[in-house]
Amino acid sequence: MSQITPVFKREFLGYFRSPVAYVFLIVFLTASVGMAFFVGGFFKANQASLQSLFVFQPWLYLFLIPAAGMRLWSEERRGGTIELLFTLPLTTLDAVLGKFLAAWAFLILGLALTFPLAITVGWLGDPDWGVIAGGYLGSALMAGAYLALCALLSSLTKNQVIAFVLGVVVNLVLVFLGWSVFNGVLTGFLPVNVVDFIANLGFIPHFDAFAKGILDPRDFAYFGSVIALALTLNVVALER
Repeated sequence: MSQITPVFKREFLGYFRSPVAYVFLIVFLTASVGMAFFVGGFFKANQASLQSLFVFQPWLYLFLIPAAGMRLWSEERRGGTIELLFTLPLTTLDAVLGKFLAAWAFLILGLALTFPLAITVGWLGDPDWGVIAGGYLGSALMAGAYLALCALLSSLTKNQVIAFVLGVVVNLVLVFLGWSVFNGVLTGFLPVNVVDFIANLGFIPHFDAFAKGILDPRDFAYFGSVIALALTLNVVALER
């Protein structure tokens, strides 16, 4: 942990040394709240919940998280600072965890800034705070899974644009696998048990459980496994 902390501080504080971080947070908040109000019908639903916020997050994350994660390793490779980083007394795993945790903390900060919407819900009605807390927890875990995959893909190229595109494509596949519309199409020519298996490989079913206040160990295991596998492959890619 002592080796991870300096990398974490360097990366996390680095976000706020340029206007990019503030632009990202503004875009994230505007998109999240805008979708909840104008597309999700926040007031028209007449329900004391944040479903209109959470339902669009898998799709918003498709573009926002690759934008935040594309620079994690590609910028180090392009600038030649990756060699300098590994001259420090830390392991590859320390560097990977430090950079990942810093970026994840930055994303969670953006998510936390949407909490005034939850306060608004509490002021207008009597929401189930357990369901709201589950939605935020699931959103944070899903963001970590998106980010871990983007970090892996960023380590494979020096070009941030390529890292961004790869991040969008890979995460889009995992969103589609769990999307009910896509699963409905598959049901037309595949057995139901096969479709269910494919759906369980995607993000949305596992996130939806959290958004409904259901804390199933299998959903924790899913997101944890995606993060652990992506970070392990990230270490392997950098060492090779």
